[in-house]
Amino acid sequence: MNSIHKTAIIGENVKIGEGNTILPYTIIEGPVVIGNNNTIGPHCVIGCEATDTKKITPVGNEPKVIIGDNNIIREFCVIEQPCYEEFTIVENDVFMMQGVHISHDVHLKSKSVITNMSVLAGIVKVLDGANIAMGCSVNQYTTIGQYSIVATGAACMKNVKPFSRYIPGKPISVNTYAIKKYGFSEYTEEIQDYVLNDVPVKSNVLKDIIDEFNSWVLKYGHKTY
Repeated sequence: MNSIHKTAIIGENVKIGEGNTILPYTIIEGPVVIGNNNTIGPHCVIGCEATDTKKITPVGNEPKVIIGDNNIIREFCVIEQPCYEEFTIVENDVFMMQGVHISHDVHLKSKSVITNMSVLAGIVKVLDGANIAMGCSVNQYTTIGQYSIVATGAACMKNVKPFSRYIPGKPISVNTYAIKKYGFSEYTEEIQDYVLNDVPVKSNVLKDIIDEFNSWVLKYGHKTY
């Protein structure tokens, strides 16, 4: 059973799972699919038309926003419909803090954190466990690697390596906090060599992570810090 405030507006072709809380004055425009146990709003807008100057016709029969399970989407967030690719996606256990703007064709993977007043431009990919700090802007076609962090107030114009910290004006460093938090401590030295010196990793668990990151980089051709 869902708890939907009487002032929320739920459009046609919106499918909602179970255990969701939708708070006052939130607008959800279809087509949108929402999973289970999410908290949304108040004053959020989900599924609105993409803001793109070229006004590209959406790929596929109709645009789609997919939101998974156990996400927290705080007040005044916006999630747009796709227009270049098939979906805009928020996976599972994502935390979007107040005033976050998620543009068309963005993909937020599980356990990512997007903090207050950050703006993700179109076709940005934020991979598992990554953290976008307060007031960041992330450029189109950028991939934020797994368990990395983009510093407060950064204008992020390139890809960010997995397990790294991007702080404008400073060399790339290692996100040791995420290494400990997500259980990668035994791979610390290997991660450091990869982040700081581009040394190829040997452990399969790290190879899988970096291969996924590299696949997005190859797809969009964006440079990496």
